[in-house]
Amino acid sequence: MTGRRNGISFRLALIIGAVVASSSVAMALSALVALAFGEIREAGLIALAALTTGIAGMFSWRVWGRPGPISAREGFAAVGLAWFVMSLFGTLPYLFTGEITSFTDAFFETASGFTTTGASIVADPRSLSHGILFWRSLTQWMGGMGIIVLSVAVLPLLGVGGVQLARAESPGPAPDRLTPRFQETAKRLWLFYAALTGLQVLLLLPGDMDLFQAINHAFTTLSTGGFGTEPTSIAGFSAYTQWVVIVFMFLAGASFALHVRALRDPGAYFRNAEFVLYGSIVAGATLLILGGLLGPGVDLATAVREAVFTALTIVTTTGFATADFGAWRPALQILILGLMFLGGMAGSTAGGVKTFRIGILGKAAHADLRRIVHPRGVFVTRFGGQTVNDPIVTAVQSFFLFYIVLFVVGTFLVAFIDANTRESLDFLTSISAVAASIGNIGPGLGEVGPTSNYLAVPDPAKWVLALLMIVGRLEIFPVLVLFTRDLWRR
Repeated sequence: MTGRRNGISFRLALIIGAVVASSSVAMALSALVALAFGEIREAGLIALAALTTGIAGMFSWRVWGRPGPISAREGFAAVGLAWFVMSLFGTLPYLFTGEITSFTDAFFETASGFTTTGASIVADPRSLSHGILFWRSLTQWMGGMGIIVLSVAVLPLLGVGGVQLARAESPGPAPDRLTPRFQETAKRLWLFYAALTGLQVLLLLPGDMDLFQAINHAFTTLSTGGFGTEPTSIAGFSAYTQWVVIVFMFLAGASFALHVRALRDPGAYFRNAEFVLYGSIVAGATLLILGGLLGPGVDLATAVREAVFTALTIVTTTGFATADFGAWRPALQILILGLMFLGGMAGSTAGGVKTFRIGILGKAAHADLRRIVHPRGVFVTRFGGQTVNDPIVTAVQSFFLFYIVLFVVGTFLVAFIDANTRESLDFLTSISAVAASIGNIGPGLGEVGPTSNYLAVPDPAKWVLALLMIVGRLEIFPVLVLFTRDLWRR
């Protein structure tokens, strides 16, 4: 064997096959949930989707796949392609059950799930069966910590190393190891992720959620996904429930590796410059929103809760809502739009630009200003008391440039498609839909606000937004390198 056939790596086929096969297991679990609720027809059709997906995954794994070390190029290719393939197969439960009949809508919903975006074409989640609701939430939970990171713990057992996969999927400058082995690090992170999910379920139950609602919302809170079981998101639940969600949104927006370290040393939080910046951004956003909400006749306790919730749901890119911030005064809407570009910490399940990049961009800009004033001076960029090497600064600046370019191009494409299909989306809707998609937030402003959905968006624009969700989830580069000639050269 040469290791390649028609330019496709055997190892790449094994990786994608294993990812697809793991998706079939999640579908089978959703079929069992449907069966538990007496949804016999839906359970059988979801099981058929699981069988189809499992056969395809096993074929790629067993027939085409070959074990062996993964190169950096194969790691990026695997990460970039896996999310597209997962989203394609993830449409099957929706299509087989007929609960979403359009392939475009099914792909949009699935991509929004796996990328933890939370943008939905479903007007009323209560119209979906329990099995499909569970599958919808489970896609976000799987995508939250990253199905590729899950594969880091599984693929070595198949004879494939996982270091390059983690390096391609990791949101920071380099993967944050808790142990010398990536496999062990992935296991610890997933155990903590699962434990936090279980803890949130237990804390939600004393409120006004039943067990099914608690599990679904724990899945979509820890993953910063935002899918819910009610058309009003979290607004219809009690203040207690909303505060529980607030706490876990904050935890999900912070680094999970930092959480694990802080179990032994709580002071690790306050020694971490990115965590301090993350907390400061959330606090500052809360105060600004609260200032805009306060006024005559406004209940202070409600205003504080809505301000904290909204600041966190946007900064952490969760996308839940307790208030229709799309109907707030224009100054607050501009603030909400600006917050969409931030995101949580590196190593969290949040999307966006990420706090560490915001910090480095600010420090680098300050150093550049000092160079202008003192041309002969030597200035270095520091973040958290540590020197940030020039290659990292360049990489962060390059990422931000690509992010803004994709945002501008995406906005143009969505607006252009809308104008040529004679739909009625206004500019605020188009610009916020793109920001919410590439930042993996979900609800935007205008006609895609927290009390609306994306059903009215033209189909071609839905494909643009779905692509932006995947690009944003994988932090741009693993997807963009798929279109470079160098990646596919032998």
